[in-house]
Amino acid sequence: MSTSMHQRPGSSPQDAQLSIAYGTAPATTAQGPDRSDILARYEHWVHRTPDAPAVEDGALVWSYAEVDALASVVAESLRGRVSPGDLVGVCLDRSAALVAVAVGLARLGAVYLPLGPRPGERRLAAVTERLGVPCLVGDPALLPEAYRTGDTLSLPLPAEGANAAGSVVAAFRAAPAEDAGQAVPPGTFYAVLTSGSTGTPKAVAVGGASLGALLDWYQAYTGAGPGDRHSLLIGVSFDPHVKELWTALTSGGALSVPPEEVRWDPDALTGWWRRAQVSVAVLPTPLAEAVLERPWPGLPALRHLVVGGDRLRRRPAPQVTARVHNAYGPAEATVVTTVHHVEADDSDTAPPPIGTPIDGAVVCVTDESGRVVPRGETGELRIGGSVLSLGYLDAGLTAARFVAPPDGVAGTERVYRTGDRVRMRPDGVLDFLGRLDDQVKVSGVRIELAEVEAAFEHHPNVRRAAVAVRTAAGGVSRLVAFVLPVPGQPVPTADELIREARGWLPEQAVPAVVRFLDGFPLDANGKVDRAALLAAEAAETAAAPDGAAPLTPAEELVLRLCRDLLGNPALGTGDNFAAAGGNSLSTARLLTAIEEQCGVRLRAPQVLRQPDLRALAALVDAKRGAADLAGV
Repeated sequence: MSTSMHQRPGSSPQDAQLSIAYGTAPATTAQGPDRSDILARYEHWVHRTPDAPAVEDGALVWSYAEVDALASVVAESLRGRVSPGDLVGVCLDRSAALVAVAVGLARLGAVYLPLGPRPGERRLAAVTERLGVPCLVGDPALLPEAYRTGDTLSLPLPAEGANAAGSVVAAFRAAPAEDAGQAVPPGTFYAVLTSGSTGTPKAVAVGGASLGALLDWYQAYTGAGPGDRHSLLIGVSFDPHVKELWTALTSGGALSVPPEEVRWDPDALTGWWRRAQVSVAVLPTPLAEAVLERPWPGLPALRHLVVGGDRLRRRPAPQVTARVHNAYGPAEATVVTTVHHVEADDSDTAPPPIGTPIDGAVVCVTDESGRVVPRGETGELRIGGSVLSLGYLDAGLTAARFVAPPDGVAGTERVYRTGDRVRMRPDGVLDFLGRLDDQVKVSGVRIELAEVEAAFEHHPNVRRAAVAVRTAAGGVSRLVAFVLPVPGQPVPTADELIREARGWLPEQAVPAVVRFLDGFPLDANGKVDRAALLAAEAAETAAAPDGAAPLTPAEELVLRLCRDLLGNPALGTGDNFAAAGGNSLSTARLLTAIEEQCGVRLRAPQVLRQPDLRALAALVDAKRGAADLAGV
């Protein structure tokens, strides 16, 4: 496991007073000539254990030899059309096909750009145009017009599995992008989109060297090896899935593909862990908290549960048999920068820290002028060392965010300014305190409010939009959009704006509520006062009559739970849970609350199929009545 600076050779006594910490220097290993050659590390296991499972999806199993054969087909199909260093956008979900495509692109030396199975159409079109992406891989029905009308090449990949696409094609642009795209740094292994303050996503280029360093640390940290089963659960558009995928393939383990419902239901998730015998799992923070809130089931195979993406607020109960780790790291620092093993401690009510730097990482805390602050003071976290990505596919942005290290920080030529506010304890452990800017976390996803606002401002009848974050029960965050219409033009409906925003934004970034205003309140600095917007919206909502009042005790209960979870006191029994902003995480919390208060166990699809909250309450009554009869 990584350590603080006290184990770094050559550390000075001054380091113990300043907010600087160093992970253990990566060990020299004889396991291969080049640990940054990710493909060679994978091929080692193809040759050594060709019949071992590489991907498991329910009853379906693909061996290392079978995955390698599929990857070879992908590589040979694209050879001559895709060159080393080319960006290839991958619009697939977690599946054997995704794994084969990732390996095939590595074999070509192309850059894997994971976009997820259903990226917003307009967002996808804008990203591929700006980056000059020559090829997309995915379901042909979901690709942008610029690719559907160009050359397409069918890829013979498995259509079986929980999340598999019915057909997969490689689609090439019908015409070159208007500009030459942004230069991909040499040595880039994959690229990933993060939310951008300019209104469009930023693309981070990650090299094989930093990914190899991450895999070395993670495999040692978890003891990953042959026979392990790693979850492939994180959404494909988010970079932790890259860690899941390549950790398994470079350590001789298997990737376990979950059915979709496990992302909504803590009981379904732990049941799948048991059936699939998952030994190393990664979860987004909100879902992990929902799991840790429940009684821990028997999971003898699960050794490690790695949690990340948001501020962790819960500690594991003493009954939790897996080791729980709170991980922190931006995409710009290759998935994980710091980690903390979270012990069970009922007496400690403070959020668990984000810990100490992993092997090869350098972290420091600075003030506004860039000077390192003493330990115990708050400031901005800056990251350096072998974990750093190559930068953005935008030289200007890279220069602004990847800067020279502060005085006193050794072992790195540059540091990344995270914009995160932290405090380093006297022992070198970091506490995460929040953001320094308008970037927020919603359902574990990093979102720039400016990008969400820009999505609304694409509408010709929207003059300006401001987006604020409202925190509901259990710490669940929701986005509220405040819109100024163009004077003299028809005012668009809230449903229309939300529908169009989905084309520009990932699901987690789409606001649940839209409010129309004549003007925005400003703070003392002349900026939009988001706190005042939320306060006025809450007062207006509280004064408004209910859309439909509850008529039965079950309706009253369901309405109260949904209002608390969604942070919307104006909900009525005639409202639809999903349309009101319910997503996978709030659904999981609703299932838990209904079971705790009614003794009724529902499944996520049952909740989401109900047309309104009155129908959901009727379902709760019916289930409760059936349970009472069964007990007679």
